[in-house]
Amino acid sequence: MLIRQTATMKFMAQDVFPYASKQHQVAGGVIRYIDEGPSDEEPIDEEPEDKDVILCVHGNPTWSFYYRRVVERFKETHRVIAVDHLGCGRSDRPSQSEFEYTLAAHRDNMLSLIDHLNLDRMTLLAHDWGGAIGLSTLVARRERFKRIMLLNTAAFPPPYVPWRIAACRFPVLGTAAVRGLNAFAKAAITMAMSRNKLDPKIAAGLLAPYDNWHNRVAIDAFVRDIPMSKSHPTFQTLTDLESALPSLADMPSLLVWGMKDWCFRPECLRRFQQAWPNAKSLEIADAGHYVIEDAPSETIEAIAGFLSETS
Repeated sequence: MLIRQTATMKFMAQDVFPYASKQHQVAGGVIRYIDEGPSDEEPIDEEPEDKDVILCVHGNPTWSFYYRRVVERFKETHRVIAVDHLGCGRSDRPSQSEFEYTLAAHRDNMLSLIDHLNLDRMTLLAHDWGGAIGLSTLVARRERFKRIMLLNTAAFPPPYVPWRIAACRFPVLGTAAVRGLNAFAKAAITMAMSRNKLDPKIAAGLLAPYDNWHNRVAIDAFVRDIPMSKSHPTFQTLTDLESALPSLADMPSLLVWGMKDWCFRPECLRRFQQAWPNAKSLEIADAGHYVIEDAPSETIEAIAGFLSETS
């Protein structure tokens, strides 16, 4: 059953995330995205100047709200696009019979949006599952991207699965906890932080889209899309992506890592550094998985510095 955007979802967290969403039809439903940037108005005697695009790709269980600081900081100098995957944020919630909810399916939706908007001169900014989705998108449209910026993520078959994640995959009980009790998203509010506690308003904003069983379909599906064996369809997608990583070594790259992340641990960072020996890295010793929430100043300044240095 397709669950479409409601008025409540449309205006959620508007005091801290006052951006209207645009929409794009894909197979399975409508994805919504934030598209903010400099005014299109140019002096009449000057040609309009194309702006670089920062394409923000979120993971699980966040949504475009996670990138609100990026939108606020860079919307005057860049076109900032932050996408809500199907099942997430303000986007539609098709059932699992209507949409596959696999890495490849989310990648194909991103490709559809890029082609629809004819995006170019892009910088990928990705976190969590967004790393695999965004990088597989980049590999397919390599000529349209200029830079890569990653925050605590992975792009290879999982070298380990933390027990806190594995427990959410238990037959019947896992789905009951994730979709019935919102255990995954609620736990992330505290477990993904290390240095700081989330402001209650921000925590509420992160949780706002996931307020009932139907609205948590993607959270559960993302957890179950983690390949535990080679027979899982996403295992090969991730294997192919990992094989492609060295081909991106010449692209300017920034890796910002919360080193207290128990999910995407430092060894994930090391694998990117091995594939991209020239990547610039910022290791934040006391920050957790939600690094842009836990260490906002360091993360945003690292992004600003990197964009300036590679302009």
